[in-house]
Amino acid sequence: MASNNNVVVAQSGGPSPVMNNSLRGIIEACREFPSKFGTIYGGYHGIEGILREELLDISAQRDEEIQLLRTTPAAGSIGTCRYKLKSKQQQDFDRVIEVFKAHQVGYFFYIGGNDSMDTADKVARLARARGLDLVAVGVAKTIDNDVGDSEFKLIDHTPGYGSVARFWAYNVQNANEENMGSCPSEPVLVIQVMGRKTGFIPAAARLADPRREMPLQIYMPESGLTLAELAGNVNDELKRSGRSIVVVSEGFDVGDIGELKDAFGHTEYGASMSTVQQVVVNHLNKAGLQARGAAFGQVVGTDQRATMIYASTVDLDEAYKIGQNAALIAVKYGSGYMSTILRRPGLIYAVDYDKAPLEEVANSERRFPQQWLAPSRIDVTDDFVRYARPLIGQDWVSVPVINGVPRFARFERIFAAKKLPAYVPEGHRKEAGA
Repeated sequence: MASNNNVVVAQSGGPSPVMNNSLRGIIEACREFPSKFGTIYGGYHGIEGILREELLDISAQRDEEIQLLRTTPAAGSIGTCRYKLKSKQQQDFDRVIEVFKAHQVGYFFYIGGNDSMDTADKVARLARARGLDLVAVGVAKTIDNDVGDSEFKLIDHTPGYGSVARFWAYNVQNANEENMGSCPSEPVLVIQVMGRKTGFIPAAARLADPRREMPLQIYMPESGLTLAELAGNVNDELKRSGRSIVVVSEGFDVGDIGELKDAFGHTEYGASMSTVQQVVVNHLNKAGLQARGAAFGQVVGTDQRATMIYASTVDLDEAYKIGQNAALIAVKYGSGYMSTILRRPGLIYAVDYDKAPLEEVANSERRFPQQWLAPSRIDVTDDFVRYARPLIGQDWVSVPVINGVPRFARFERIFAAKKLPAYVPEGHRKEAGA
């Protein structure tokens, strides 16, 4: 047995309802190859945990808890982070290699989005340069569906997106019922959804109403519309229907909202001084509505990316299999790849699990295809509906319940013994006064 066959799995970026099932897929696939993989560790809170030498011993966890990862949402099992390994932070890269060497790590699986794939790629390259026999494989995860290429040849969709699309398909239906009842005094409901620079999440609102029977308008970052045009569209709908439901992306351009940025340079919309929804509501009420009453709004928080009851069973199954596939890639092909999902052509939905070079997906940012944006620019085409519909599944997920509340996985805090001096990540030293 190789001396450096231990495994580190870590997660980065915003969580999703299904990311723990990718973790489970990796764990269970690695256990099928005991001659290849040794002890499995979790980087506790992503790359930050690796830098701090906080390696949770997953191999020491009970099988029951591993199984419960399937229906455990978000990232509470091993944690996630938004820490970026920047090229100039050479001490951080050196520390990752030191930790891997100290704990005889030969396999590194990183679950995350485009920036996480960049981290996995950088670590793989540095390991090769330092003579460390390390296999680094990425596992795609993002609710935004923005990893990969606009031709969908590297990856068709990412685990996490199907569940968030399902969340919005269901919640827009509920919002429509509320708006129908309250429209005499509250004719306009503005709902802000996640999505940053790409429109896949707001586009999923159309799944609630594929026959276009609701007075629904969708505003994505790619629409290129102004607030004045939005107000005009809403008033046109009020003249037709007497009410309007406006789904707007957090990345829709409404001007300055006092943005705060994370370590990746992404806007932290939930922490910023204002919200897109509030700007839109204020503008509509100030401009005036072609109906009695006022516009009201809501901003749904992290529950859209962390609520298991809305998870798609298709998404859960694919998240598991993409994790399994990552372990198989490590065994068969080695380092430098991301585990991907590719859709088979044809009317019946089916997928294959493949791989893409990390360097091709690192820092990629897929935008919503212009051909799926309706001519009105406030709707999507039926081609998008056909693309997204299979991802949200048919049935409700079955979540184990004990004493009336869900039973989620709970790992024991069993960590590998530290072998190196304490370390503060470079990006945190200013905060710590170091």
